[in-house]
Amino acid sequence: MTLQELYREMDGDYAQALRVLHIEKLIDKHIRKFPKNAVLNTLFEAGESLDATALFEAGHAIKGISANLGLTVISDMASEITEEFRPGNTRKLSDDEVRAKVASLKAQFDKAADAIARYEQA
Repeated sequence: MTLQELYREMDGDYAQALRVLHIEKLIDKHIRKFPKNAVLNTLFEAGESLDATALFEAGHAIKGISANLGLTVISDMASEITEEFRPGNTRKLSDDEVRAKVASLKAQFDKAADAIARYEQA
């Protein structure tokens, strides 16, 4: 599997990753690290406990990391969570809706992590 094929499987934007990181070798290096990023688990745990500060901070971090890697679906999902819990914003979603958004983000992350694992084995 090529890096571009990986991006198609992840619903990612390879061109965006290339614009940010400039070199395919850097994309390869950082995409391999993505599934191991501890901030993802922080977000998933915060989604269960509805820890507003952790949801904002982890969501914001994931938004940036995934945007830089061209993982736009994950970035957009993380952005929704970030804005829901941004200090000063009024919450618009119920707790159940927040949990559902976190679960959807986790499903998209799992899809990407599975694709990355297959990419690493190729």
